[in-house]
Amino acid sequence: MPASAAARRALLADTAIDVLAEHGMRGLTHRAVDRAAGLPPGTTSAYHRTRQSLLTALVSRLVERDQAEIQEAGRRAGAPRDAGELVAGIAAFTTLRLTGEGRRRSLARYACALESVHHPELREILVPRDNAARRSVEEFLAAQGLEDARERTITLLTCVDGLVFDRLVNGGTVPVEEVRRLVAAALR
Repeated sequence: MPASAAARRALLADTAIDVLAEHGMRGLTHRAVDRAAGLPPGTTSAYHRTRQSLLTALVSRLVERDQAEIQEAGRRAGAPRDAGELVAGIAAFTTLRLTGEGRRRSLARYACALESVHHPELREILVPRDNAARRSVEEFLAAQGLEDARERTITLLTCVDGLVFDRLVNGGTVPVEEVRRLVAAALR
């Protein structure tokens, strides 16, 4: 059991992510988080008095974990040397987002994105951030001579995000050929 308040808050936020992914926005309650974390009733409310506070903590933790994963993926992969490496990197990333831990976080992220329509403070937390993976895609596109590499990077990654969303909702994986077509379109 985490001893520090910071560790307890992280545990509650991580558990809230799982509860949201498993039961949806309506199932995200203080009691459900207590139960899933194996903590006494009232623990979550002691740390997050309101549902909005719990949701804000969940979104902040989700972004923190996503950014750490994306930074690491970008550092590990480095700048792609050719379109094939870029396709392989994006395909691997989409697979990560569709399976296991990545799937749960993706489901929670999309639920939070929809909730942010009604809660602008969540939208501010969810705003896409600069990270190593995004920079490596942008650097690759710029190295191909594209003057609008930043805009094309955003468009390409938004399309990839759409593929992930579609596969989460409709099941399945993202075929490498679909990623290849998206990268080719970004290069045109």
